[in-house]
Amino acid sequence: MRIVIDTTEKTLSADGQLLDLYSKKAFEVISDLWLKTSWNQKYSYTFTWLGRPIIQHPEDLVRLQEVICTLRPDVIIETGVAHGGSLIFYASLLKVMGIEGRVVGIDIEIRPQNRKAIESHELSNYVFLLEGNSVAPEVVARVRELVRPDDTVLVILDSNHTKAHVLKELEAYAPLVSPSSYMVATDGIMGLVHDTPRGKPEWNSDNPTQAAHDFAARHPEFVLEEPKWRFNESELDRSITAWPGAWLKRVR
Repeated sequence: MRIVIDTTEKTLSADGQLLDLYSKKAFEVISDLWLKTSWNQKYSYTFTWLGRPIIQHPEDLVRLQEVICTLRPDVIIETGVAHGGSLIFYASLLKVMGIEGRVVGIDIEIRPQNRKAIESHELSNYVFLLEGNSVAPEVVARVRELVRPDDTVLVILDSNHTKAHVLKELEAYAPLVSPSSYMVATDGIMGLVHDTPRGKPEWNSDNPTQAAHDFAARHPEFVLEEPKWRFNESELDRSITAWPGAWLKRVR
């Protein structure tokens, strides 16, 4: 796409279409470009949450916070631990809401320095770390043991982002998701950034969003449905997200 921005004339031209620079459509075009360039610059690698690096775009964290506030889950399961920032983020939300919940973090390898930092954090009593392949039967079985029959469960998938692996995770963890809760197949932004310097051409079709679409087509008990915004005094209706097509809601 060829984009020309004229701040003097207050216009944006996108592939020959002339837009008011301050219109909703122009904002969406700029946002998509910002997502690509910010991802390539590793913008999401510049934040921490209560001392731990959290590799996410801020809008996705705020939207996820809205879901957690509404859903009030007893258990939040996340595949992919990295530095543990997301686990501490969830734990802090549970604590401030007065929920005696559990945050389960699964990773094929939890580096010793990260494990030490997470286990010594003041919110560590909310966190259970499990090392192993997220789709290994023994790992999934151990996670099931941490979920009580009446628990409200939210699942966030953020480990290996290949379509094949995410599909396996979706199949493995779907039975644990509570009605009206979600599985979130994060980082579908791979499809958008496949042609950037840090991207890979195969990501255009090999990404979590494709896995979520394939899963939803085979599982009528889940629908692809982004959570409604809890507050909106604008004309905007589209998230600026690294997780496009990520939200699978259990409807029965």
